[in-house]
Amino acid sequence: MLKTFSVTDIGKKRKLNQDYVFVSDTPVGNLPNIFIVADGMGGHNAGDYASKYTVETMREEIERSFEKSPVKILGKAIEAANELIRKKAEEEEAFAGMGTTVVAATCLNGKYLEVANVGDSRLYVVSDRKIEQITRDHSLVEEMVRMGGIDRESARSHPDKNIITRAIGAKDTVDVDFFNVELTPGDIVLMCSDGLTNMLEDGEIRMILGSPKSVEEKAEELVMAANNNGGKDNIAVIIIEPFADEVEND
Repeated sequence: MLKTFSVTDIGKKRKLNQDYVFVSDTPVGNLPNIFIVADGMGGHNAGDYASKYTVETMREEIERSFEKSPVKILGKAIEAANELIRKKAEEEEAFAGMGTTVVAATCLNGKYLEVANVGDSRLYVVSDRKIEQITRDHSLVEEMVRMGGIDRESARSHPDKNIITRAIGAKDTVDVDFFNVELTPGDIVLMCSDGLTNMLEDGEIRMILGSPKSVEEKAEELVMAANNNGGKDNIAVIIIEPFADEVEND
């Protein structure tokens, strides 16, 4: 039985919350469950519109999809959202240039995770031994790290770290990365926007998630820690404990 909890927080510096999350631990269309984090961008309220509209479009597309493959279901839902965001941005000047990241996941048979990602919101798998980032950021700084231009540590405080190279709404077609992860008992899945990861080191995240507290308490603690470290951006967090019952019954 999955245990899950989600929260978004405006943070300490922003006037608007442009992060949006959706969680369903029961079936949506042909998917057994679905978890989505979107971090919108754009002036005024275009960013919060982009993230909310993207997530709602994806949910509707997933509900209607006849596809059986999770990759196809997620891929088509993201493409549909991209198309609608582009259309809306062209039709209304207030929404011109808006976009959003999106990371979506579904947990299959309790032990496989199918993940789709565009942008720099992240999905991690955390165990008692390590924290592993599954998604790869589509960002300028991540490209620089991959090319060996800068190291991981400098990337954290690089002035261009918020420039992303892929987003929903950026181009007519959207390039989606897919990941398949096999989970082991005790693993915890964390999905989040960069408002969390820019404020907290991986080690701090792992420590909070590794505590014996409930998913609700862990999520609230992550948000609190990000705000205590400056809270420079909106914060979105989804925690999934796929093996909650098994671990507790040991």
